[in-house]
Amino acid sequence: MTVQARPGAPDATTAPGASGVTPGDVTALWASAQVTALDVENFPDYGSAAWLALRATDPRRAAAILTAAEQWRRHTEREAWLDQLLDEDPERWYRIVTADAEAYARRVAPSIARRPTHAEVQARRTKAPAARAVVATPGWPPIAIPGRPGWYRHCGPNGEQIDRPDNQPIGQERAA
Repeated sequence: MTVQARPGAPDATTAPGASGVTPGDVTALWASAQVTALDVENFPDYGSAAWLALRATDPRRAAAILTAAEQWRRHTEREAWLDQLLDEDPERWYRIVTADAEAYARRVAPSIARRPTHAEVQARRTKAPAARAVVATPGWPPIAIPGRPGWYRHCGPNGEQIDRPDNQPIGQERAA
């Protein structure tokens, strides 16, 4: 709950002024001016080993503190805004919170769609059924045997399978 200065007055910590400038905007500008006034270009992250090694009077130490404080202020301001948005407009909150994930999904979806599914990969791994055995059928002409050029499988008088190097049905051989 936010404590108000007087009943009915807008919250001075988040409400924009007449010009539309929020206290957060003013704070960010102030922090930026302070870091600029310190006239340091490179400074370590707040709390890092390099920061701890700085003397208390080193301006880089103060610049790191101001930068970390401003980053924390922006973080908490955004979290508070998202919490308020969740209460007021859950659908918009969801769109904002998931926007990055949805953009990533749209970017990778085409490449994922081109990949075979698990079921397709499993189907490819299964062995193809063995070729059907070459079987001669009674009443039909002899069948060429794959892998043995010039040989034919015949159906004998009792239904037995006979391989011969000619194409003449059994019982119809030519006289020599």
